[in-house]
Amino acid sequence: MENESKPDTGPPGVPVPADDTPEVLNKALSGLSSRWKNWWVRGILTLAMISFFFFIIYLGPMVLMLIVLCVQIKCFQEIIHIGYSVYHSYHLPWFRTLSWYFLLCVNYFFYGETVTDYFSNLVQREEPLRILSKYHRLISFAMYLTGFCMFVLSLVKKHYRLQFYMFGWTHVTLLIVVTQSHLIIHNLFEGMIWFIVPISCVICNDIMAYMFGFFFGRTPLIKLSPKKTWEGFIGGFFSTVVFGILLSYVMAGYSFFVCPVEFNSDHNSFEVDCEPSDLFQLQDYALPAALESLTGWPTLRLYPFQIHSISLSAFASLMGPFGGFFASGFKRAFKIKDFANTIPGHGGIMDRFDCQYLMATFVNVYIASFIRGPNPAKVVQQLLALRLDQQLHIFNSLKTHLTERGLLEEEA
Repeated sequence: MENESKPDTGPPGVPVPADDTPEVLNKALSGLSSRWKNWWVRGILTLAMISFFFFIIYLGPMVLMLIVLCVQIKCFQEIIHIGYSVYHSYHLPWFRTLSWYFLLCVNYFFYGETVTDYFSNLVQREEPLRILSKYHRLISFAMYLTGFCMFVLSLVKKHYRLQFYMFGWTHVTLLIVVTQSHLIIHNLFEGMIWFIVPISCVICNDIMAYMFGFFFGRTPLIKLSPKKTWEGFIGGFFSTVVFGILLSYVMAGYSFFVCPVEFNSDHNSFEVDCEPSDLFQLQDYALPAALESLTGWPTLRLYPFQIHSISLSAFASLMGPFGGFFASGFKRAFKIKDFANTIPGHGGIMDRFDCQYLMATFVNVYIASFIRGPNPAKVVQQLLALRLDQQLHIFNSLKTHLTERGLLEEEA
């Protein structure tokens, strides 16, 4: 057949989606040049997205987790749709079905791990959940193995290379999208501030780099993204660092933002109530002599988290854009401007989150390397999940250890 004789050559272009700008904006901005029209459309939609972001923060951590899941699914759909748009004429069997099946498998694995880690009391209380938790990895592997076998059975002569190419496409997409969204949720459990500040820094850098580039940009930054300029890159960096310090100062004073998100099994709800750690307690820092003579202040009162926010802001400004450059290279390879036209003036959801996924990995690594310590509450949850004889054995061992250290008196 004609379709089967097509060679596996380079990808053709993806059909360009039509302009999806709301009609009311088109009419209101009809007298402007395309440059300024795009500026206003991006600005209005940016304010709308920021307002929505504040709204979901107000709704709490559970809604944030659901939004992360929805964004993940939409990003996955946009990337997979590109592959399908390019190669649909080859009639590759089960491509979309298997892609979504693998998404289900990977989400089942990651979210199952999250439930086991953070909802251990609930898991131990419910018999079905306890069984699923015990055999979670076995079930996950069996699900993936089923998809793997389905892929092998779907192989068609003359399209082997292309089918393996799309198999790799799906798995790389899963690695980029699902793994990173899983890390975002883990960051959220450390405290909403670890979720909000990094995301806000990326948003701030994106906005300020665009603003500086729009008004002052003259020097191209990178060929992959011709509209990016050095002026925008540098202006975005300094703006984001200042923004991160100020935002951290505001948020660090509220338990709602700084306390770890924990599940209360008694009330079956999430709680963000705790005694803030030293990271979120104001401390005095001695200024260097040069700064002291310049400002007249011998010390500066800051939250320690503000110092960490400089690292987060710097990464969002210096390394975060490379996620965007990577996405730009990907889009150029397939001759498309945006991943989709979901958000007028901005493109698809993936166009807005290409830098966020890289940021999520950094924050997770940063917390594990410099912040996180042993969690007593989690240790207690794990102990309570043991059999009574095991709990008693640990109690006696701990009692002996504390007695030897002189923290407990020996019994007469």
